[in-house]
Amino acid sequence: MAHVAAVEREKQIVAAAIRVLSRAGVAGATTRAVAAEAGIPLGTLHYVFPSKDRMLEAVVAAATDEVLETVRVGMEPGRGVAHALRHGVSVFWDRLVEGRTGLQIMQFELAMYSARRAGTAGGDGLARSQFQRYTALLGELCERAAREAGERCAVDADTLGRLVLAVLDGLIVQYVAEPDPERARRDLDRATTMLIGYADPRAVGGSAPS
Repeated sequence: MAHVAAVEREKQIVAAAIRVLSRAGVAGATTRAVAAEAGIPLGTLHYVFPSKDRMLEAVVAAATDEVLETVRVGMEPGRGVAHALRHGVSVFWDRLVEGRTGLQIMQFELAMYSARRAGTAGGDGLARSQFQRYTALLGELCERAAREAGERCAVDADTLGRLVLAVLDGLIVQYVAEPDPERARRDLDRATTMLIGYADPRAVGGSAPS
């Protein structure tokens, strides 16, 4: 087998794990199944990821990074918080929800898998990490948009990030249970308008943007 750099091998395994998780869920994503998907010996996978939990942690990190890269495309932070929210939510839904429901189900399953293990050593760490990363991502995007546009919100970035995540998660669950693109789009637009209204971004020393 040709030598593959450690970083590239890790990416290869994580990509294979995401495919297996999206297709078969947490229960079906054994290290053996992931190794087969990646086309590598099981021993190689165990060398890179000594435990399944370590592999799942890497999957959560990769999924979060993909969201960050996706929502940043075409974003213009200088246009303010309202634009950042509308753009980010719309692009996220376009590219990572519609047509990729397996990816979303995978992430919910990972969170519930971790929550069920709460009380064991490190049992709830995966869920905590997953939601903290998404909350921080959303909060940072809003904070940056406010800073570059010279705005101030009525709510802190951390709270806004948690609420945006809660709204998106709820709409994703509804979409997975009953896919209706038109309804989902209407609800997404109304929910974003509601979040912008709550955030109430205003130019520093001025009034709310039109």
